[in-house]
Amino acid sequence: MYRPLFACLGFACLGGAALALPAFAQTDADPGPQSEHRLDAVTVTGTRLERDLADLPGAATVVDADQVQAGQPGLQLDESLNRVPGLYLQNRYNFAQGLRLSSRGFGARAPFGVRGLRINVDGFPETLPDGQSQLDSVDLETLDTLTVLRGPASVLYGNASGGVVDITTRTGRDLRYGHRFSVAGGADGYRKSNLQLGGAGGGNHHYLSLTGVRHDGERAQSEMEKYLLTTRVGRALSAERDLELFFTAMDTPVAEDPGGLTRAQVREDRQQAARFSRLLDAGQEVTQQRLGVLYRDRNLGGELRLRGFISRRDFRQQLPFPGSSLIDYQRLFYGARLEYTDRLSLFGLSHRYLVGLDVDRQQDDRGRRAVDAAGNVTARTGDEDQTATASGLFLQTDTDLTEALVLSLGARADRVRLDIEDHLLGDGDQSGDQTFREGSYSAGLTWHLHPRHSVYVTVSNAFETPTFTELANPSGAGGFNPELEPQKALNREIGGRGQLGDRLFYDLALFSVRVRDEITPYELNGRTFYDNAARTRRDGLELMLEHLTTERLTLTLAYTYSDYEFEDFYDQQQNQDVSGNRLPGLPRHHLFAEAAWRWQNGAFLVLDGRYGGQVYAENTNDTRVDDYTVAGARLGRQWRLPASAFTLYAGVDNLFDEEYFGNLRINANSDRPDPADRGYFEPAPGRHWYAGASYSW
Repeated sequence: MYRPLFACLGFACLGGAALALPAFAQTDADPGPQSEHRLDAVTVTGTRLERDLADLPGAATVVDADQVQAGQPGLQLDESLNRVPGLYLQNRYNFAQGLRLSSRGFGARAPFGVRGLRINVDGFPETLPDGQSQLDSVDLETLDTLTVLRGPASVLYGNASGGVVDITTRTGRDLRYGHRFSVAGGADGYRKSNLQLGGAGGGNHHYLSLTGVRHDGERAQSEMEKYLLTTRVGRALSAERDLELFFTAMDTPVAEDPGGLTRAQVREDRQQAARFSRLLDAGQEVTQQRLGVLYRDRNLGGELRLRGFISRRDFRQQLPFPGSSLIDYQRLFYGARLEYTDRLSLFGLSHRYLVGLDVDRQQDDRGRRAVDAAGNVTARTGDEDQTATASGLFLQTDTDLTEALVLSLGARADRVRLDIEDHLLGDGDQSGDQTFREGSYSAGLTWHLHPRHSVYVTVSNAFETPTFTELANPSGAGGFNPELEPQKALNREIGGRGQLGDRLFYDLALFSVRVRDEITPYELNGRTFYDNAARTRRDGLELMLEHLTTERLTLTLAYTYSDYEFEDFYDQQQNQDVSGNRLPGLPRHHLFAEAAWRWQNGAFLVLDGRYGGQVYAENTNDTRVDDYTVAGARLGRQWRLPASAFTLYAGVDNLFDEEYFGNLRINANSDRPDPADRGYFEPAPGRHWYAGASYSW
């Protein structure tokens, strides 16, 4: 539908220019150092009850997209989130499966997309009522800030164990210039172009972004082509009331899936695709549109915020194996958010409170077909309507016990209902329904022990229901898996943030999470199913340091120590007690380091590195995946003209050509007797370059 427009603006009109240069991610912000960096200047909105970062009783990181995206290629969100401690990111270069995020180990089991975290864009959910999320419709060229809240988040949004990624896009009020055009290109057939328009006046504002991107990929069967439209229009209805409209659209005509390889295949050729990925032309085609509206009214004593949205997604995917592997669905996802916040005095204390209601509904018309090894459709194996409805009522309060002590409390009641109506009755009625009713709470205390230092302690719980995919019945009896229950998490955390001297900023969190009935994957006859582990534990440390070494040099370090284990679990597939084993797919040590020079004349140079410790590929911990270290470098310069700006930059990823895996499938082939034959692995690209330019006026 949008492809001809995108193609004209993104490629046909650009001709060969887009083959040579990549898009610049900044919005022409001053690249010089920040003269002031104070915690009380950072506002956290992902908590719904807006707080200064210094008042927040929990682990959080606020990422300024303009600053961190300077000179980045803009392919995946991990470019901005690598610096966040507690997050582990995989699967960057398989665009058919999507970027996989895990926070404190939650989300690592997802075979594709994001699981266990809530994803919001401008306050609108990218997470479905059943708990699944996708990031493919987020245009990285439009990002303003990213706020990551780590730890159980059910009290904020329901049905999430791992935290929240809250994304805010630009508005016309943010732009230094009203027009911006950028182009991009590099190794592996990377091409990208972007056009942005925006402005503000008289209380009104508008913003539009058009992006086209292509990437052939280093591995065979890895091509991706995508077009994105993002618009945002705001109007002031009065001094106290305003209205904003949001519209986004995505068209992905090609997103191929190279599939996973065995270790023997990796040794033979890291760039090959899996056999059936090529034979079946594995991959997906997706279109999505979302319309949202936000109404704010500050004429009622406090502030009322009302959001409504509707989204449509059309999806078709061929998985990289024969059998029941050709999937399609048409999805309608809509909902509303009602929030009211105000202040009051009670019992001689000052309180801020937020009360609200969330209602979401997801309707999928799903089909599934069996294909043979040549890609011929042999049978229709699925035809069903899936409906998920979620509603939640919540309350949050912040109470100033003293000038230095803030007590934060939260409570939420959720109801999630999942329904399947089967229309293919030849193999029996597969219809079924499940209803989950859960309550969540949080309690935190923040102590401002010094104007530059604050410490906190918090306790909270969370729940995570199985998704439609996870509820598949392995017995083949139809309906939902009757043995699969929601997992429950209890989080206890202590942390602090502040400033040491004039130049060193720190953020430290120590946490302990106990999970009951954790949902874990296993494979049976080539398909992934799920069951509940009895108990797991997650103990860890998250540390972030930022040092303003000189007026031009900033050093950043983010370190995560993760001690994640099964406490009590008997693996039925392996017929083995795995209690005491580490959770698969998650490293014990993960480190990000960066040195960034920014000069007054607009030039910058950034060197960064990532270290990921060894991981295990299955519950038995028999198959070990080695650790890796990856480095990158990028540099550029912006020239300011009287009424415009011009920017050039270039960079290299995987500077030392490290061989490592960008993704692994947890518990794949774990029933094979020889550990060397277990697992499917997706090799990451070797050294590759990119470069870019932008012009703003």
